[in-house]
Amino acid sequence: MGQDVEFPSNGGTAGGYLATPEGGGGVPLVVIQEWWGLVPHIRDVCDRFAVEGFVALAPDLYHGESTTEPDEAGKLMMALNTGQAAKDMAGAVAKVQEVSGHDRVGVTGFCMGGGLALVLACHRRDAVAACVPWYGLIPWPDAQPDWSKLEAKVLGHYAELDGFFGPEAVNALQQQFDDLGKDADLHVHPGVDHAFFNDTRPEVYDAEESKKAWDETVAFLKATLA
Repeated sequence: MGQDVEFPSNGGTAGGYLATPEGGGGVPLVVIQEWWGLVPHIRDVCDRFAVEGFVALAPDLYHGESTTEPDEAGKLMMALNTGQAAKDMAGAVAKVQEVSGHDRVGVTGFCMGGGLALVLACHRRDAVAACVPWYGLIPWPDAQPDWSKLEAKVLGHYAELDGFFGPEAVNALQQQFDDLGKDADLHVHPGVDHAFFNDTRPEVYDAEESKKAWDETVAFLKATLA
């Protein structure tokens, strides 16, 4: 269903994993990786979105590097060139527009990728109409978005027990969106931890809340991008 692809990125070339519906067509969606890299879990998420009728592309923001070790993942995340990542994500937007034939794009991402999904929505407000961050955080001082530029509808999934971006931080972000009149609904899922959607991590995965969040996400993206 999916395949590794290359696509233009601001005069250069970026890579990623693209999954498309069997019958062709589809709703364009950019999927942003966790701090681990473009690992099998993210590829599987793209495949799952394709089954639901999306053209799903996960750009490889680490350009071939990935890890299963938290310390190394943290180093990769903090070493990320956010300027280059922005170019790669913008290239991914153009690629899914091209493949799907549609201009209105969705973006979703997990952990680091959830934060970057919001960054992309602000940078490409001309194209991104729907944004779904999952327990997203933005650890780079130079990448903090100007929320006034956000025009996409936002559905956020966060975790009550998250030690990285907990309920207080979520409520503060929701208040910022509300004060600016943004169409954003940030859910705090009860009794679950950071990365509760990642079914390759049994120590934090929660099947029940994952299904709820997944069903809400698919419905939200289809309704917003239709």
